[in-house]
Amino acid sequence: MCRHLAYLGAEEPLGRLLVEPAHSLLRQSWAPRRQRYGTVNADGFGVGWYAPGDPVPARYRRAGPVWADLSFADLARVVRSGAVLAAVRDATLAGADAEAAAAPFAADRWLFSHNGAIAGWPDAAAPLASALPPVDLLSLQARTDSAFVWALVLHRLRTGDEPDRALGETVRALAEAAPASRLNLLLTDGATISATTWGDSLWYRTDPGRSTVVASEPYDDDPLWQEVPDRTVLTASRAGVLLTPLEDPASASPKEPCR
Repeated sequence: MCRHLAYLGAEEPLGRLLVEPAHSLLRQSWAPRRQRYGTVNADGFGVGWYAPGDPVPARYRRAGPVWADLSFADLARVVRSGAVLAAVRDATLAGADAEAAAAPFAADRWLFSHNGAIAGWPDAAAPLASALPPVDLLSLQARTDSAFVWALVLHRLRTGDEPDRALGETVRALAEAAPASRLNLLLTDGATISATTWGDSLWYRTDPGRSTVVASEPYDDDPLWQEVPDRTVLTASRAGVLLTPLEDPASASPKEPCR
């Protein structure tokens, strides 16, 4: 159900992060080691990155498998960045959205990816559509569950939520509406990374003060990789990582009625 990665640190060629490691995101497109759902991530891919002095990220996305794109091979060799978000996609359902359905999704200074699926899509998520202004629904970047999740997160960001709250509250709402959903979300503005674990794997590796990587699975066998517990919100910068438990709505104690 997709693999994704975000990086903050010194400027590196994209290929050093996404292609060269022994178990890179490129290799995860056909041979992921820790993917629990699906086996091949060949339904699209994308990479977003930030250039010095420009807060708005650039993106390169395609509908096919990353290993077949020779243009990406050239781009990954020469483009350098200190802030990157990339993903390879295994589609939940067949669709005609092509590269519009491939992460990262983008708006303003943000890049976003969703690893997982909304159970019972689209019926189970329909009640949450009322939380969005009509213009947001009409502006969905694709007719997929991931694009809808991004619309919910972006609406919260634009109405003042901090990134960790925007992700956490979106996950809680979706988990309540569609309890069997898998909701690993990944978000960056080029200076911080926020992520959630809800039903699939997530790992991080940090060299405090220098670099931080957050990924669906480790891209090498470095012992510094740490697994993030399920039901967690992660907040990271170059300085380090903070983990906060994310309460499952199904396990929350019922409130006492007012008397």
